[in-house]
Amino acid sequence: MKPLVLIPSYNTGRILLRTVTEALARWPEVWVVVDGSTDASESSLTPLLTTNTGLRVIPLPKNGGKGAAILHGTRLAQEAGFTHVLTIDADGQHPTENIPDFLNLANQHPEAALMGCPIFGPEAPQLRVQGRKISNGWTTVETLGWGIPDSLFGMRMYPIPALLRAFQSTRWARRFDYDNEIAVRLAWHGVPMITVPTKVRYLTKEEGGVSQFRYFRDNAVLTWMHFRLLIGFVWRIPLLLMRGCNPLKS
Repeated sequence: MKPLVLIPSYNTGRILLRTVTEALARWPEVWVVVDGSTDASESSLTPLLTTNTGLRVIPLPKNGGKGAAILHGTRLAQEAGFTHVLTIDADGQHPTENIPDFLNLANQHPEAALMGCPIFGPEAPQLRVQGRKISNGWTTVETLGWGIPDSLFGMRMYPIPALLRAFQSTRWARRFDYDNEIAVRLAWHGVPMITVPTKVRYLTKEEGGVSQFRYFRDNAVLTWMHFRLLIGFVWRIPLLLMRGCNPLKS
């Protein structure tokens, strides 16, 4: 197994350097896909490039969305011989001390998708914490309870062939709909999933915290996505029933 830590980034400011530095302290192979950022945040990584041979910064000319950035990075990772990608957000929400847990589990279950399940602290916005329950409920319906612990949480470790197959099955999942739709399509393809309890931290603006979430825009994207997935789910029901429960989901 040859894993890679893959970090998509869009206008994450000074927190990007901290996130990448902490990730490198846990694993030497880290790639950052800069998704058309306009804040020059990637320039802060230049000193790290001289001392970390496993670090690669991949700039994209325009913003295509989180899913598009991960797809681009994953394709390059496969070409470079990597077998798995561990995706973490650049905004500091995913503490890098969780990285060894994912790597250890991946060694034991290389065929599985390791799905982070968020453990929220008291600072987490309740609108976000409670709102995601709706999306998780629809995801459970769309997969007949396959075992997706949290459909919106972005810290996950994927076998690269399974992730690319999920991307290839849809022209969507390129923006905010990525985390949810890819999880559902992995389930539809029969990829076993393992829950990994993962702490989450929401940084304040003073700490450099940023958020690209836009309540009305992104919830509209999710609504359209679930409508599409429900249609796709209906004709997959017989196949999902044949597969039954996932023995690796917990």
